[in-house]
Amino acid sequence: MPAGTLYRGREGMWSWVAHRVTGVLIFFFLFVHVLDTALVRVSPEAYDTVVATYKTPIVALLEYGLVAAILFHALNGLRVIAVDFWVKGARYQKQMLWTVVALWVVLMVGAIYPVLGHAARELFGS
Repeated sequence: MPAGTLYRGREGMWSWVAHRVTGVLIFFFLFVHVLDTALVRVSPEAYDTVVATYKTPIVALLEYGLVAAILFHALNGLRVIAVDFWVKGARYQKQMLWTVVALWVVLMVGAIYPVLGHAARELFGS
């Protein structure tokens, strides 16, 4: 480790990075969503064409990634609030992070069928 750096490369640093990355990804999704929704006022036919391109298996995978980003960002945000406002938060931040990760994995496994079910049916048939 270079002298003078605060980087430790442990769980807290990675949760910090993941929180920022998911926040930026969510921002870009919202930006594109506002633009494509505004397209309906310009040309309803163009809007219908754009929305039709979203009904593909690849976009379903991207939607699953979006759900993953939003869910992690929300759960980790609650953990950050607990660390900041709970007197014992700093002491238990590592345990809370692993709880967030475990809960995130369980919820993402549960989201596979609702989010990707349509894409699977389209690819492999009913």
